[in-house]
Amino acid sequence: MTSMARPTRLLSVLIPFLLLCYGVLRLVDGMDGDHGPGVAWNLGHTFFLAAFLLLAAFVVELRRLVPAATVRMRTAASAAMVAGAFGAGCFVWVILGDLFSGLADSAPLPDFLKLAGPLAFQIGMLTLLIMLAAARPRRLPVWSPALVFVSFALITVNLDLIPLAAVGLMAGLAPLARNRTLRTAP
Repeated sequence: MTSMARPTRLLSVLIPFLLLCYGVLRLVDGMDGDHGPGVAWNLGHTFFLAAFLLLAAFVVELRRLVPAATVRMRTAASAAMVAGAFGAGCFVWVILGDLFSGLADSAPLPDFLKLAGPLAFQIGMLTLLIMLAAARPRRLPVWSPALVFVSFALITVNLDLIPLAAVGLMAGLAPLARNRTLRTAP
């Protein structure tokens, strides 16, 4: 038994906060009717980049928390971690292309990864959260992965909903932000 690791607690709060900053700055940037390079755009995308770099680390942290007593569970948890980290990497590639147009022109993310990357990220992270909610004893309440899913869905509906999605994500990850005792995975 160990208490919730400090990195897990910190990432559970910091990631949604960075996404909230990005979402608000995106709204500010679009007030003139156009989204594009400028102070709000660049600062917002810097927050977005930081959030996805931390999300890659976060899926690794989540994998550590998943109780994986069987080979099948360890394999599933590890595959979810790889998918989540891969998807986060695709987001990072696109964000860097948004920040540096030369990169976007010389090395754009291949079209099939524009769909596969975000999907892999969401499936990977949600799988790990569901595994934590399904564990015995339960490591997350059932509503936590459900709220994270709703937050992801809000973003797909409209990018202007990113601030609301960030607040939902913060609520969904709140149980991981508390310092409580958990059994760690073998």
